[in-house]
Amino acid sequence: MLKQVNKWLDFDRDDIHTYILLLSAPVLLTIYRYHAYPGFFTPDIHFIMSADQNLSINQFFRFFGLFFVLPALYIKFIKSENLKYFGLGIGDIKYGWKVLLVLIPVIVVAIFFASDMPDVRSEYPLAKSLLRDQSHLIFYETAYVIFYYIAWEFYFRGVLIFGLKDRFGDFNAVLIQSISSCLVHIGKPEGEIIGSIIVGIIFGLIALRTRSIWYVFVLHALIGVLTDLFIIY
Repeated sequence: MLKQVNKWLDFDRDDIHTYILLLSAPVLLTIYRYHAYPGFFTPDIHFIMSADQNLSINQFFRFFGLFFVLPALYIKFIKSENLKYFGLGIGDIKYGWKVLLVLIPVIVVAIFFASDMPDVRSEYPLAKSLLRDQSHLIFYETAYVIFYYIAWEFYFRGVLIFGLKDRFGDFNAVLIQSISSCLVHIGKPEGEIIGSIIVGIIFGLIALRTRSIWYVFVLHALIGVLTDLFIIY
């Protein structure tokens, strides 16, 4: 019976890690939505700051645990592979710097104007108390960059793309991660969701070309931090 099912599903045991990576997206996204999203959990760590800032930082910590720690442990100890092959290496430095030099000015200008849009201002910063109290702004944004954006890029542009490209092809792997990362934006402003699809593909291609997540990490983190800063100031 099991052999018939395997034949019907075209199941190949050699692809078991591929299936696990594919299933990790809906599983981790579901866990994140119901156990690491504001309104669905109480903070584990209590910092001396506004309640919503504390909640957001705890959200970043949980996101890091789900999308960096768990995948890294799986790759290192189950797949027994080097993490640098999943985008954590420095990659093509020369090409990466060219990308940053070209896109950073574009991002700064684009976010300057986007941050004035009503739907964007209603969404960001995630902790609205930052609009009146910036005493912990540096700590907040640092946690945002380290625990949220590094985890984001490692999982979507690293684990999914580099873990799936040999099985499905480069561009198909980029599309898979773009679909998955887009789902995290559900509930955000419509323009941001549409933009996440386009940016997801572009950033995915850059990660592939540079063989590293660090260049798109800089760009993505810059988008997030500048959005907050332009709205606050």
